[in-house]
Amino acid sequence: MPGETHFLSATEIAHAVGGRALSAVEVAQAHLARIAREDGALGCWLRVDEAGALAQAEAVDRAVARGDHLPLAGVPVGLKDLFVTEGLETTAGSRILAGWIPPYDGTAVARLRRAGAVILGKLNMDEFAMGSSNENSAYGPVHNPWDPTRVPGGSSGGSAAAVAAGLCALSLGTDTGGSIRQPASLCGVVGIKPTYGRVSRHGVIAFASSLDQVGPLGRTALDCALALEALAGHDPLDATSIDAPVPRYTDACREPVEGLRVGVPESFFCAAGLDAQVGALVRAAIGKLESLGARVVPIELPNAEHSLATYYLIAPAECSSNLARYDGVRYGLRVPSGDLGQMYKATRAAGFGPEVKRRIMLGTYALRTGYYDAYYLRAQKVRALIKRDFDRAFEACDVIATPTSPVAAWQLGERTIEGCGDPLAMYLADIYTISCNLAGLPGLSVPCGFVDGKLPVGLQLLGPPLGEANVLRVAAGYQRATDWHTRHPASTVGGAA
Repeated sequence: MPGETHFLSATEIAHAVGGRALSAVEVAQAHLARIAREDGALGCWLRVDEAGALAQAEAVDRAVARGDHLPLAGVPVGLKDLFVTEGLETTAGSRILAGWIPPYDGTAVARLRRAGAVILGKLNMDEFAMGSSNENSAYGPVHNPWDPTRVPGGSSGGSAAAVAAGLCALSLGTDTGGSIRQPASLCGVVGIKPTYGRVSRHGVIAFASSLDQVGPLGRTALDCALALEALAGHDPLDATSIDAPVPRYTDACREPVEGLRVGVPESFFCAAGLDAQVGALVRAAIGKLESLGARVVPIELPNAEHSLATYYLIAPAECSSNLARYDGVRYGLRVPSGDLGQMYKATRAAGFGPEVKRRIMLGTYALRTGYYDAYYLRAQKVRALIKRDFDRAFEACDVIATPTSPVAAWQLGERTIEGCGDPLAMYLADIYTISCNLAGLPGLSVPCGFVDGKLPVGLQLLGPPLGEANVLRVAAGYQRATDWHTRHPASTVGGAA
């Protein structure tokens, strides 16, 4: 029934709509009604395109009636608000882009539409994707549907929370240092960051261009595989796009885990700040993989401990360059002034939030004459060492298993500078995810338990370049053997969802 579709997986919806057991219009209406009922307490959505979504759904139903094959037929999708979307305001969670309506779809959005997905609207995010808690949005924070007093993770917090709360079946996020996997972990959903270049970045508002990557979030590994088949592939509009065949990721999800080698870096479990319950749940998940026939092997990633420092030199440097274009002259929030220089300063002061300003200043400092070699260039050299460590590790294993986040979702305000006075507290939440981005590898988070029976925990799986198939294979095998992914948060308006 339409009113019961909001916790169906994307795969189930596509099958039902493609087989005409459900109509795309019914599915869209059910999700739009749930958004109207539930999202006021969560803040996942910045704008909902009801008329556009229903028009898309009607077009899908007509295509299905003609016999067209649409792999994502009728699947309701939310887009992180930095995906350029024709005719729909796109702000990257920032006041500086308020009112900007793009004239075209980015490649990822266009490919979702061609696959039959129904775009419901734009999801809240940390401003310009800078943050680990979705508290840096210019339009207010997102609340975790498992406990609305806690953060959903970031910067794709709206994308993860919307899927967890049944406000869409699939969402798109971006991952620069863990911004798909970390919120997926904190919200109890699956999120995958593909190999750098596997999915086009054309039409994605940039944060750090050598690190950003597009990926889907869904209820299951099979959902993410289905979405990735539609998203992946070479794009001549993106100079960093990889020209390589796209495997059948959904077929990989049906293969057994038996025989795969799972590498475990013991140093990741000894890191300061790892919650004891989180560590125990991740170890139990690795034990489950072993019971399914995987072989656990010890590995070493000696330079991973330098990932955080390396990332927070490279990412701010690239962000300071990318965000220089928002000057209030060509586009961006305009502050009236008679002097061009004063207008530029006033525009950036009024349009950017404190975290964005902080990273621009850090990056600009690192790129200054006399500092470039000491900071940015040295960080790039360490990045090469981190990549080399992974290359060596994958000679001994097929995938690597670690915690996704050192802790479960924390209280809103607990790790902000204003709340704790420590600018590093928030950054440390990404300690396990950042090295994957520096090395350009595929990484996935899959639910593996609950702290105190209430707050989700994620198991992170990493693969070698273009190794998404094995990462999805292990995640899907784990999900078949467990039921963590079948649990849903209580309704924000009362009663079990």
